[in-house]
Amino acid sequence: MHPTPLSRATLRGLDPRIAVPAYDPATVTAGIVHLGLGGFHRAHMARYTHALMNLGGDALGWAIIGAGLLPSDRRMADALTPQDGLYTLVERQGDDEHVGVIGSIAEVIFAGEDSWALLDAIDRPEIRIVSLTVTEHGYCLNRATKRLDPAHPAIVADLADPRQPHSAIGIIAEAYRRRQAAGRPAFTALSCDNIEHNGAVLKDAVLDYAALIDADLAAWIAAEARFPATMVDRITPVTTTEDTADLAAHYGLADNWPVFAETFTQWVIEDDFVAGRPAWEEVGAQFVDDVAPYEFMKLRLLNASHLAIAGIGRLIGYTYIHETMQDPLLRRYMTALMAGETAPTLLPVPGVDLAAYQAKLVERFANPRIADTVERVNTDAALNYLLDPMRDRLARGESIELLALAVAAWLRRVRGEDEAGAPIDVRHPMAALLREKAVEGGRDPRPLLGIEELFGELGRNEGFVSTVGKWLMALYEAGAVATMNRAARRQQF
Repeated sequence: MHPTPLSRATLRGLDPRIAVPAYDPATVTAGIVHLGLGGFHRAHMARYTHALMNLGGDALGWAIIGAGLLPSDRRMADALTPQDGLYTLVERQGDDEHVGVIGSIAEVIFAGEDSWALLDAIDRPEIRIVSLTVTEHGYCLNRATKRLDPAHPAIVADLADPRQPHSAIGIIAEAYRRRQAAGRPAFTALSCDNIEHNGAVLKDAVLDYAALIDADLAAWIAAEARFPATMVDRITPVTTTEDTADLAAHYGLADNWPVFAETFTQWVIEDDFVAGRPAWEEVGAQFVDDVAPYEFMKLRLLNASHLAIAGIGRLIGYTYIHETMQDPLLRRYMTALMAGETAPTLLPVPGVDLAAYQAKLVERFANPRIADTVERVNTDAALNYLLDPMRDRLARGESIELLALAVAAWLRRVRGEDEAGAPIDVRHPMAALLREKAVEGGRDPRPLLGIEELFGELGRNEGFVSTVGKWLMALYEAGAVATMNRAARRQQF
């Protein structure tokens, strides 16, 4: 028996184990445009919006137009358009599995070649929020200053033709310009990326870009628009062909691009919107006046730990994150890293038991039902997850040994080959330069740490350089396993 292709026409005839929307997806109206329609957005914000739509009422006016900005995003449009924007979300933890069709994506736009259709969509009067999940790379920042880099190739290209932008920052600025020129209200720009102070970072980038075009436009955006901060959390690995085949075999459903995620999810949002918002709090989101404590907690405990064990795990030879948690040495390392170096940098987090949160992270990373690869984490995670807490600890004269070990592993990995000389696929906007400097320096971290855009003032901090260098030399001379054992003895974990 052939699996049933997913579409609005087939929705009501699916396997009864598959939850389907309580509303008619054909009747919803878009109130949000989202830039970066990847797996995380579809497992997170679109999932919350879908859950809210299941309650009916005004929520049906907050559907999402999803846009892909990169040439590679054509696959996204080709996969979801025949399915009327529908897709399957499979949530897994232990023996628990929930399978449901998400109907909150009203329309899909491919903007990887030109942005006219996307800008026209944002122009619609009913669009009140433009959200984005494009990773830190998509903000075109100087990674050391976290401000817009005017020399970034994408920004240079957009400034040469600002009415036809391709970057997320250029698109948002041009969409605001259109609103200003038409005498219409601004929209809220909502960052859902894992960047400290993501709302402020997005605002600064958009204002910096707008000021390079028109000072009046920058002033209008500053006065009329809003850029709330958020904290987002849900482990969402890249969907594999095996995942898609498993869905078809067990549920009789042919979905071109399903999403698989853990059951845990969290979303904390600064309640600062200019033209209304969905009542996401009715389905589990948390609106607060200050996101920073929650943001620091997540970035410095989850994201920093994720990158630390992914980098070291790759050098040891692991493929999946849950395998790193099956290694007692790496499990103890992650626990010690959080308790000893990252948790002490946090702000007080209202209503959160930090010890329980850290224990839950170890449990989540160990979930074998979520086949999250170390390469996915190494590719997507920003180096600043490690550098930011190091800056705080260095300023206070505190130890950075365990964080420095993670940075050393990152430096060793970007050489592009493992300890046996086999290639490592390093996917980073600066991959060629990173490899060049890694080969140049070898055991000496200074050529890599001298990349100003990545390390800034840290590359000139002798304590930082010497501590990272000590661990990098150990990784080269003794290998990852021996280095981890040495670290365990010295740091007593």
